[in-house]
Amino acid sequence: MRAVSSFLDQIEWINLAILSTVASCGLYGFTLVFQVKLLTLVWTCVCAFISGLGVTAGVHRYWCHRSYKATFPLRALLCFLQTLAIQNSILNWATNHRVHHKFSETDADPHNANRGFVFSHIGWIVMKEHPSVDEKRNIMDVSDLLEDKVVAFQHRYYGILVLLIGILFPTLVPVLFWGESFTFAFLLNMSRYCVLLNSVSMINSVAHIWGNRPYDDTIGPAENSICAFAAMGEGYHNYHHVFPHDYRTSELGMKLNITASFIDMMAKFGLAYDLRTMSDEVITQRKRKNLLRKKQ
Repeated sequence: MRAVSSFLDQIEWINLAILSTVASCGLYGFTLVFQVKLLTLVWTCVCAFISGLGVTAGVHRYWCHRSYKATFPLRALLCFLQTLAIQNSILNWATNHRVHHKFSETDADPHNANRGFVFSHIGWIVMKEHPSVDEKRNIMDVSDLLEDKVVAFQHRYYGILVLLIGILFPTLVPVLFWGESFTFAFLLNMSRYCVLLNSVSMINSVAHIWGNRPYDDTIGPAENSICAFAAMGEGYHNYHHVFPHDYRTSELGMKLNITASFIDMMAKFGLAYDLRTMSDEVITQRKRKNLLRKKQ
């Protein structure tokens, strides 16, 4: 009984209630796919795809790791798409992710995979943080984020922005333009959110547990093609933790890497520039070093 009581004390009940409600709405939304209009399904898929880019190309590869530079129009677009994803403000998301990289798989890691699949996938959202997480978050350098006017604006008004962009915008478009039921449109939007949340969470859980580790087998992050497909190129996690500033997050080019293709397209339009990559020589040397260590 004492163990059960201790576990229950660790739960953030408000977060659990919100997540359970959203998940219930999302699951029910999946039962409506044959009842809603075809355009609503198409729109839901479009929103899922573009909001995913707001996470992968936006808050992750640009704001967290500065793996390329972006003009103001692209930053504004990525901010809009990241808000559509409903995954906390850019400032909070990027701060947590920088802590995750610097203190990966320790008590200071917000979604420490050493605490198990369930915790790293979704449990960390509904459970109280280890004190080390907040301690390290408070000393993390995020001055570049605070100086970005796009990030500062979104963070300051995130509550109203996520309501307008993340909830009302994807819900009202089907209602106003082709007469979809508000309830159906809202529930499909919750389904879209649940799919995206789980796709991104797979990188914290699946890609930290299962897969091969050709660049550094002493760390948990692994190369996982399933995650790469589900998260638009984010699944090459062993490479990413070894070379976090490579905008491709992989040496495999465009294979299962939609995000890298998007960034390349933005570069052709002049909206992204100074794309950072690791040289083939450095990558080969790292793989050779890792192989030699495994043979010893």
